[in-house]
Amino acid sequence: MNPAPNTYHLPVMLDGCLEGLNIQPDGTYIDVTFGGGGHSKAILDQLSHAGHLIGFDQDPDALANVPDDPRFTLIPENFRYIRNFLRMQGIREVHGILADLGVSSHQFDAGERGFSIRTDAPLDMRMNPKVGTSAADWLARVPLEDLTTTLRLYGELQRPDKCAHAILDHREQLPMKTTGDLIQAISHLAPRGKENKFNAQVFQAIRIAINDELAALREMLEASAALLPEGGRLVVMSYHSLEDRLVKHFMRSGNFEDRQERDFKGALRAPFHPLNRKAIMASETEKSANPRSRSAKLRIAERTSIPLAS
Repeated sequence: MNPAPNTYHLPVMLDGCLEGLNIQPDGTYIDVTFGGGGHSKAILDQLSHAGHLIGFDQDPDALANVPDDPRFTLIPENFRYIRNFLRMQGIREVHGILADLGVSSHQFDAGERGFSIRTDAPLDMRMNPKVGTSAADWLARVPLEDLTTTLRLYGELQRPDKCAHAILDHREQLPMKTTGDLIQAISHLAPRGKENKFNAQVFQAIRIAINDELAALREMLEASAALLPEGGRLVVMSYHSLEDRLVKHFMRSGNFEDRQERDFKGALRAPFHPLNRKAIMASETEKSANPRSRSAKLRIAERTSIPLAS
């Protein structure tokens, strides 16, 4: 049985997200990471009978949290396809888009999903366990060079080559089927006293790779520029530097390399205007009550009249 929405995942920086969306009661909004429905419920509370909220979530577990509300529609798909699925709904423009990125508390707590370093479980890590390749199958055949690149780019390890060699050496001796097998393969490389952080970096790298998370994020951000009219809001919470860097650059420049285009007066020409110069962080009170909020960075941007560069 799935936990109730209020225990599935505590919404992080809820007030900041709602303020950032600048909700219009009759507007149409998108929660591209529905999850436990905490943010969605709060958005619905501010909508009139004419307002509408569309949620996206590829995780089948999220279906249990769908509210009985005619103003809400859940699209059980990856948010990278947001524009296509909204077109199928007859929607070409929305007033605001919210994204709470990363792995939910429920996904970490569901040990059988393979996201957590705390539980010896099948090595899966798929956001949608019915689609794609599990971490176990991916690790069973990934070449050394590709694994090294994955650990360097997505885990930001200092010696990704040593970690990749250790995983492949273990693979040659025994099949790597569980999270415990993976931790056993790399345990001798973890700095003393920082074992959990090291293991989490390796797990993060593999998870990002098999779910193609950063490419999906880039596609969703680009789609947001097409869906939001001038004055529409984009609100994104990220939990590691790889995500946050993409969000920051896109909100500031309209691209992921942070190439800045300026007019003849020196004013920046970009499809979004960031409303907070620095990322918003959770309060100390929230960090104590909700540990997941400790690494959260909230960024808010408003759509300008400038089109996204092709």
